[in-house]
Amino acid sequence: MKRFVIFSIMFCILATTFCASMQPAVFAAAEVDLASKSACLVDFSSGQVLYQKDATLHLPVASMVKMMTILLTLEEYQKGNLTDETMIETTENASSMGGSQVFIDPYVQYSAKDMLKSVIMASANDASVALAEHISGSEDNFVVRMNERAKQLGMNDTNYVNCTGLPAPEQYSCAKDSAIVLKEVSKFDKYHQFSTIWMDELVHPSGRKTELVNTNRLVRYYEGCDGGKTGSTNEAGCCLAATAKRNNMRLISVVIGAKNSQTRFNECSKLFNYGFANFENKSLLDSTCAIKSLAVSKGKVDSAEIYACEDYSVTSKKGKQNEFEIDYILPEKLSAPTKAGDIVGKAVVSKGGVVVKEIDLTVKNDIEPLSLKDCFEKIAYSW
Repeated sequence: MKRFVIFSIMFCILATTFCASMQPAVFAAAEVDLASKSACLVDFSSGQVLYQKDATLHLPVASMVKMMTILLTLEEYQKGNLTDETMIETTENASSMGGSQVFIDPYVQYSAKDMLKSVIMASANDASVALAEHISGSEDNFVVRMNERAKQLGMNDTNYVNCTGLPAPEQYSCAKDSAIVLKEVSKFDKYHQFSTIWMDELVHPSGRKTELVNTNRLVRYYEGCDGGKTGSTNEAGCCLAATAKRNNMRLISVVIGAKNSQTRFNECSKLFNYGFANFENKSLLDSTCAIKSLAVSKGKVDSAEIYACEDYSVTSKKGKQNEFEIDYILPEKLSAPTKAGDIVGKAVVSKGGVVVKEIDLTVKNDIEPLSLKDCFEKIAYSW
């Protein structure tokens, strides 16, 4: 009987160990305890998820919806359709928005700079609608663009109904998608121009002033935090998506459905602390550094340097040996002519024998073919 009991215990231990080994590795599965309904911590450079808690759960996210409004506005700047001096003519509809607002007047003009700053700093619903109406003609048209852009970014658990985040039954997002859109927003210097300001003011055309206070307290109190978006409604609870950078590592931290405002800031900070303390970012490919040099056949140059078309980084726990391997698929020689920017091979990044990324390789200079004159000169020189 004793042998049977001992055997049973040993079998259970072995079975448990085997089953555990079959589970996919998830960073921080039980190392961070959060009270919020949903959360996500993502490395900016690699896009790797370092922590998640119900990260794809469909939830209302309140004013975090405005991150997509901000992104589309920044992309209008990028396209040249908006400048700081572009004048936005307001409507009665925009000025009548409730909730957080900067109390814009109807039928007057504000600069795009002031409207964008009001959305980024003060989460202004009225300024959001004013921008949406200017960019797309109406908020409804703008919302169509918001959903199209979300699909392009792979935000498959998001549906926008308005550009403000005001309560709407069919509007939802998730922690993972919120991290994706904040990552895109954080690529713009224009965004950080306003996201880092703690206090400012909006001067209306009439001369009156509205004080602007950044709703994201972490930009003042958390070292390295330089952006983010808050959200708060009765149905969504308190939400926050924030980004912080220390040394060469930028993280995106998201919490949704915190019980109060202080909890969202505490839990976002807790995620940042965990990420910066336990992980490091390693650059595997740098598009500014040549990978190797290849011989050139029938070209005016004898060799050409090969570059990755994009940077690629990975995130791993501190002190852990690099688990990634890179195989370069390249010809023995390059043939002339080859244009700058032509794809000449691939870098295949794998982990444990599984391919995780393929990156094109290129040359940065034209490789011109030998002319008849060049051939004769080469022959003469070799003699």
